[in-house]
Amino acid sequence: MQTRPFGRLGWPVSALGYGMWGLANWSGSDDDEVALSLEAAVAAGVTFFDTAWGYGRGASERILGRLVRARPERRLFTASKIPPKNFAWPSQRGFTLDDCFPPDHIREYTEKSLENLGLPRLDLMQFHVWEDAWARDERWQRAMDDLRREGLIGAVGVSVNRWEPWNCFETLRTGVVDAVQVIYNIFDQAPEDELFPLCQELGVAVIARVPFDEGSLAGQIRADSSFPEGDFRRIYFGAENLGATVQRVEALRAALPAGLALPEAALRFAISHPAVNTVIPGMRRPAHVRANVDAVERRVLPDAVRSLLRPHRWDRLPAAWSL
Repeated sequence: MQTRPFGRLGWPVSALGYGMWGLANWSGSDDDEVALSLEAAVAAGVTFFDTAWGYGRGASERILGRLVRARPERRLFTASKIPPKNFAWPSQRGFTLDDCFPPDHIREYTEKSLENLGLPRLDLMQFHVWEDAWARDERWQRAMDDLRREGLIGAVGVSVNRWEPWNCFETLRTGVVDAVQVIYNIFDQAPEDELFPLCQELGVAVIARVPFDEGSLAGQIRADSSFPEGDFRRIYFGAENLGATVQRVEALRAALPAGLALPEAALRFAISHPAVNTVIPGMRRPAHVRANVDAVERRVLPDAVRSLLRPHRWDRLPAAWSL
């Protein structure tokens, strides 16, 4: 597995990371298959694992902790996220730092995450939502600085709200944040405009999430797709989004060169931008791991293919269903 330096921190993280949301919050997950998938990922050289307290109220963190503790000989990089105090996803304009991340809440949930993981230290702790209006409030900066000095975390990150890659620029310029996590895929190309150049200028690592647009770019969504209550995809692929998504996927599939499957194109697109340090698809089955490892090992897409994909950019504004 190829590795890339993680921004100015220089950590040698795998280009393919592991997104752990679906292990605790989506229907159809099987605990035995999840365990096999994680083992297969480690065996293939995946070293970066991204979870959050919000993924099953710590369930996903506990899964990651078991994996890391069982592999003390491997350097596996751990990343988690502090939930907003008001438990509102995404954040809204007008929310204050006191609504979402007062200092005592930052410490409380860092300690909860460490307890769930069963680890003394977390490599990267991220804010699970963000508003750039909080950038210069020194309270969150001091709280994260204290955690870092105490050795409880190694680095600080922000996870940017869906379709708002601009909503962290001032925050990154504070110099406190080491990594930004953002949705980036064939449809969601907006981070290329300003966010990626700023990250490259500042040495901020980029974690690309949702490379398959919650499954549509993996070819898993059809016009008749439905999901059970409690599954996030039931909201995301509701009436306002499902039909338009299926139409765009079909148009994209028709544009792909012969021999290039849609899931491979999607994943390789995400790793092809030089600002991206790791991409974190969800992988709930060993077959997912094998397919994604194979795709990433084929490296970046040729420029000609990337040019074919550019017209499929789909700029959208946050909605109640987009979370």
